Amino acid sequence: MKGPVDMTIKTHDPDSGNAVHLTGDEARSGATPHMTRVILPWSLGLVIVAFIAIVAYYLLHG
Repeated sequence: MKGPVDMTIKTHDPDSGNAVHLTGDEARSGATPHMTRVILPWSLGLVIVAFIAIVAYYLLHG
């Protein structure tokens, strides 16, 4: 069994010439607002409605 994974990211700091060690959270340094939970279902629903409208149009006018 493998041990814990090292999540430290090593980058080079050109000013000091030394390596900078960052954790995964520090390297990402961005917020994750979980908007996918809202955007994905809404966009999927809109695509389904659009396809239903296209099929209905061709069935009625085809």
